[in-house]
Amino acid sequence: MTNCLFCKIARNEIPSTRVYEDDKLFVMMDIFPESKGHLLIIPKAHADNLLTLDDATLAYVNTIAKKIAAAAQQALRADGIKIVQFNGEAAGQTVFHYHMHVVPAYTGVAFKRHAGEPADVQVLEQLAEQIKAAL
Repeated sequence: MTNCLFCKIARNEIPSTRVYEDDKLFVMMDIFPESKGHLLIIPKAHADNLLTLDDATLAYVNTIAKKIAAAAQQALRADGIKIVQFNGEAAGQTVFHYHMHVVPAYTGVAFKRHAGEPADVQVLEQLAEQIKAAL
């Protein structure tokens, strides 16, 4: 899709801090993180949401989510991992390209409001390197 934000990022028209990439999807740091290490798993092929995503891609996203969650938890010493996925505006979806959030959780630390203040890119790059090293 021409005007889709995540399609543009997939085509490298917009920069991102990537942790993992292959021919089917990429994993990047969320620029508006709810917590330290908030990641997005994004298929390269456009699908508006879960309901339009093909089953093979859905299964693959979940396989990668497990690996990314384990790496993030280990690298960042998170106490847990929140996995979130929104479908439709009423459910909170703001970018209409299927994606999954992998959000590290830390005991005693509240999640920030998503889409609040943008993160420092240098901090995101440091976190990405830590997570990559744990993959």
